[in-house]
Amino acid sequence: MALHLSPDQIQHIRHHAESTYPDECCGLLLGQIEPGESNAESNSVVVEARSLPNAWVDSIADELSALGNVPTTHGLTKSRRYWIDPKDMLEAQRYARDRHLTIVGIYHSHPDNPAVPSECDRVLAWPEYSYLIVSVPKGNAKDLLSWKLDDGHQFQSEPIRMCSQPSRAVKF
Repeated sequence: MALHLSPDQIQHIRHHAESTYPDECCGLLLGQIEPGESNAESNSVVVEARSLPNAWVDSIADELSALGNVPTTHGLTKSRRYWIDPKDMLEAQRYARDRHLTIVGIYHSHPDNPAVPSECDRVLAWPEYSYLIVSVPKGNAKDLLSWKLDDGHQFQSEPIRMCSQPSRAVKF
């Protein structure tokens, strides 16, 4: 299993992360799943990286706390959390479907923190997606790592492979 991205897509994600610093950025990775001999050997090929606004507001922390299994989120701001508006997610799903694509992953940044998923990232993650995280120390995008949930709902590192396919990197 690997996440395939073009250099243009990686540059787009890095630029997005730097432009929103000190807040977290977020976006979707649209593409196709290339099946392997087993599910663990399938690859996600990104066709388009779509920047989205970070829709995090204080009321989301209250809603998440009500779920009971989400780590403490009170007092956190866009600089420590991201939220994709469900309307943006639905619009992206329709857009992808119309182009015979699917959402294969979500990306976001970690300002002044490593590109390692937080406990909140893990609890809220969906198993079918790759989670690309870019660290942004002092406003400069550095490490870019991909993660995928295993059967025990724990993040495992996912290789990133460069591809030279034509790519799109756009904003909604």
